[in-house]
Amino acid sequence: MSFYRNAVWFVKGLQEYTKSGYEAAAKHFVAADLDVNLSGRSFMITGANSGIGKATAQEIASRGGTIHMVCRNEGRAEAAKEEIVERSKNQNVHVHIVDMSSAREVWEFAQKFSQSNTVHVLINNAGCMVNQRELTEEGLEKNFATNTLGTYILTTALIPALKKVEDPRVVTVSSGGMLTQKLNVDDLQFEKGTFDGTMVYAQNKRQQVILTDRWASQHKEIHFSCMHPGWADTPAVQTSMPSFHAKMQNKLRTEAMGGDTAVWLSVSAAAIKQPSGLFFQDRKAVATHLPLASSRSSPQDEEKLQAALDEFALKFKP
Repeated sequence: MSFYRNAVWFVKGLQEYTKSGYEAAAKHFVAADLDVNLSGRSFMITGANSGIGKATAQEIASRGGTIHMVCRNEGRAEAAKEEIVERSKNQNVHVHIVDMSSAREVWEFAQKFSQSNTVHVLINNAGCMVNQRELTEEGLEKNFATNTLGTYILTTALIPALKKVEDPRVVTVSSGGMLTQKLNVDDLQFEKGTFDGTMVYAQNKRQQVILTDRWASQHKEIHFSCMHPGWADTPAVQTSMPSFHAKMQNKLRTEAMGGDTAVWLSVSAAAIKQPSGLFFQDRKAVATHLPLASSRSSPQDEEKLQAALDEFALKFKP
């Protein structure tokens, strides 16, 4: 079944996830959707110093939004901030140094931030694809710690702050690669079998889609969504998937194309007319499973995922 899913997904990707796929979809975009003044609204973007996160921050800053860049590397973050400020003429860009793979660090940051700042929109963009099994200092598998648990803790910790503002939103940058995966709650840290970084990443992205749906049903005051950026030419793709990048380089989307739907979900009035909890591609809600792929999980497994993440989160809560 995994061979079937991978084959169907790759054919779909060649048609839809490439630059030409974006250009075909963009013919139907409503330009006025992004004609907004975001002055007075605050956006937290993880992984905002490069790639899709940086492109998203740039677009939002250029419309007057206050940007909180959550990044791991201070030098790269400050350089990205300078560029965003210079291009947008918006001084309200702030850097916060946080390692999203450290559960305790994410908790401490979120708690401190909430005490003295307002957030209207959280964009969960930070992610990694580590191709060898590697543990964090807290003893967690690094992809899971960053992509799933870090995202879970930051979102959970900021939900009370989000509920205090008008039109709160949470947008998670997932991946169409999750279509190749069925949720596996019995091995969240990938201790069994051969370790495959690409598969692990896709499994994490499936977890994000399931969490988005669950959050939407549990916190109806907030609009939750997740999205697939398509196949974009980002530093992460270049370093984590070098052979894919080399073969597909001329077909890949720009970083701005990859971030377009995240921007649209974060700022447009049209986006919140869509139901909360959906998965988007090129500004349209799309299916979260391939046809005949047997990738649906049971409600019990989805509940088990959230319970396990709650347990991990509480373990590291200061």
